[in-house]
Amino acid sequence: MVKLLSELSPGDRGTVAKIHGNGPVQRRIIDMGVVPGSKVEVQKYAPLGDPMEVKVMGFNLSLRKVEAKNIEIKLNE
Repeated sequence: MVKLLSELSPGDRGTVAKIHGNGPVQRRIIDMGVVPGSKVEVQKYAPLGDPMEVKVMGFNLSLRKVEAKNIEIKLNE
C-alpha cells in the first residue's frame, strides 16, 4: 500500500517510493537523504501537528506537512 508521508501516524514505517514536485523543495528533500528506496519511520508530530519528526538513514529529521505531502511511502506490512 502506498500513502503520502503526511498521512502516516507515529510508529508507521515504510520505504520512500517517489518524490513529487520540483525545484528547491524537491532538491532540499533529496539533499536531506530522503531518496527513493530509503527507509522511513514516523517518530512524532509537534503539539499542533506541524512539523513532523521522521527517522531516515539513522537520523531524525523534521519536515513540514507541505513537504511531507510530496513524498510517497510504500508501507511495510
